[in-house]
Amino acid sequence: MDHYKYKPISLYDPRKSPMLNQYRLIVPRTRNVIEVCQFFVLLVLYMLTMIKRHKSKVDVSQHFLAYELFFCIYSAGWALDEFASVLEHGWQVHTENLWSFLDIAFLAIYGVYFSLRMHGLGSGNIEHGQQALDILAIGAPVLLPRLAFNLMPENMLFISLRAMMVDFTFLTLLAVWCFAGFLLAMRWLSNGTHESITISKWMLWIWFGLDGTGIQRSTELHRVLGPMLMVTFAFLGNTLFLTILVSMLSNTFSNLAANATAEIQFRRAVLTFEGVKSDAIFAYRPPFNILALMLLLPLKFTVSPRWFHKINVTAIRTLNAPILLFINLYERRTLWKPHRHAARGQQKRTWLGFWERFSVHGDLQAVFENEPPQSVLDEISDLGVWRNSVLEDASPVVHERGSRLGSTATEFQQQRRNRVESVVGPED
Repeated sequence: MDHYKYKPISLYDPRKSPMLNQYRLIVPRTRNVIEVCQFFVLLVLYMLTMIKRHKSKVDVSQHFLAYELFFCIYSAGWALDEFASVLEHGWQVHTENLWSFLDIAFLAIYGVYFSLRMHGLGSGNIEHGQQALDILAIGAPVLLPRLAFNLMPENMLFISLRAMMVDFTFLTLLAVWCFAGFLLAMRWLSNGTHESITISKWMLWIWFGLDGTGIQRSTELHRVLGPMLMVTFAFLGNTLFLTILVSMLSNTFSNLAANATAEIQFRRAVLTFEGVKSDAIFAYRPPFNILALMLLLPLKFTVSPRWFHKINVTAIRTLNAPILLFINLYERRTLWKPHRHAARGQQKRTWLGFWERFSVHGDLQAVFENEPPQSVLDEISDLGVWRNSVLEDASPVVHERGSRLGSTATEFQQQRRNRVESVVGPED
């Protein structure tokens, strides 16, 4: 949205940067922490909305409570942030994240809830309002595991769970496709005496090994073919399919565990790549990103790029002032500690400080801050003089060799022409 000014590549020093540096909001490390905090706020608002729904004395299907209103507004801003992230990096990169399928599932649940909720409030239909809140309730199995994915992204259980879910879903859909023939055959054998839902329920119970009602009542479909089809389905579905499923999931987990280091590094690379956000919309926290989209986007076409950049930077620094101050203080005092050069007599010596002198990263910043010694500068100047003298001395030699090479080539062409004339004869 705002690409007026581009920052050149340079080493960042928080002691020389401004206190309210809006560019620190798009650093991958900072961005990942902010996203976890944003999701935690979303989870708290969701829990308060569902808890107050049952404790409220008014009919919540016809009225908006304060917590539900805050939840809807904040969730809309969070959904906008997720949608902008998909546009920023593409669908393929976004789905490489461990918890991307959970985010997509919650966005679908929230979309259905919000549509039914608005329709129920607009039409005064109590049933639609109640259904909307019931649909919102099924978001709990999605939001709570998502928090665990955020807090433990490098846990092998969560890393392997995503890959195993893909295999499980693929094999389940393939099994449903193949076993649909059994359902059609038994539905046609029943001649309308049993509904497809009832037969599907029997098959599902047999599939999970819960009940054998389908086998007992298969004679109602056909005396011979009914039990034969149901027993065949029990062998294929409950025995063969589950054995193949367990084998596939075990193989997937074994492969991931054998390459755990590479898989963790890949997940870190995905998080780092997703943390880089170039669009200015990511600098606004939900739900302020909705206001930024509604106000600043039309303003971009009415003012000059320079003034739009000033307005955008001012808004970002004002809305994120506490976060920017905390980031600056944290980086100054923790990540880039100032070097305190004390006198030798007052310097406190410890046994650990002796070994810290041998650290390879002890004075990395000094390489870029201090000027090189005079001896190094003299060697560089001497090297430049020596290089120029060598080129000057070599130029006549090169010219002489070039002239010799040219004369040699001319003589070779003349000799070749004489040989051709001696064989073929001179040209007319």
